[in-house]
Amino acid sequence: MKKEKRIAIFKGKKIRRHWNEKQEKWYFSVVDVVAALSESVSPQEYWRKLKERLKKEGGNETVTKCHGFKMLAADGKMRLTDVADTEIMLRLIQSIPSPNAEPFKLWLARVGYERIEEMHDPELAINRALNTYRKKGYSDNWINQRLKSIEIRKALTDEWEKRGVKQGDEFAILTDDITLAWAGMGTREYKNFKRLKKESLRDNMTNLELVLNMLAETATTEISHKREPKNLPENRRVARDGGGIAGNARKQIEAKTGKRAISKYNFKLVQEQKKLKDK
Repeated sequence: MKKEKRIAIFKGKKIRRHWNEKQEKWYFSVVDVVAALSESVSPQEYWRKLKERLKKEGGNETVTKCHGFKMLAADGKMRLTDVADTEIMLRLIQSIPSPNAEPFKLWLARVGYERIEEMHDPELAINRALNTYRKKGYSDNWINQRLKSIEIRKALTDEWEKRGVKQGDEFAILTDDITLAWAGMGTREYKNFKRLKKESLRDNMTNLELVLNMLAETATTEISHKREPKNLPENRRVARDGGGIAGNARKQIEAKTGKRAISKYNFKLVQEQKKLKDK
């Protein structure tokens, strides 16, 4: 498993973190986050007492999800320290009574409220996505394609659930089958090709890539309607056939244009390059 360690900075405090490529998750040093938010003179002791309090409050599951991992310590040696992913870290932050933690708590409350509102009115989620993409600098043409791709993806996952496919690993397996069939590379390989980590693959697709991916997922949905697969192996065959239709389209486009349809386009890098040119 490829491992990557980086240092993040929060208000002048160093936060050690580790990228788990297989899980596609960042893991953060709990002690470093505690030190940054609580400003305790002894963050190790603070974390020990916080763990005890969480266990008493019924938060034992949160504590057990903080795994030990070796990270570079202040003395230059690799030492075991508790780490947590983003979800667990946000839960821990809620238990730290500190002015530094308050902005995170307010943000979590706001996000929770917005999600509840979106459950009653899904159009709010669409508008939120639209505004988010615009703020990031995406073009309206690309945004329209992306929102359509979300609709198509939802139709496909609804079909998978109807056929008994389980969310999580099985969804990921079928998505990988579709991607490999149309793009010629699996999802992880595709993300590596674009130099992506946690970022969304679809958010870093060109218009052509989005269209081909939508064709692959639409074809998969239609074939599934016809064949009515009963188990994961049958769904995988459908996924490969659906992806293959878009794969053939990709090859024809490449043959006619003489250019590769799969791009190394990375939205973040493009934006950074634009900023440099504007300076």
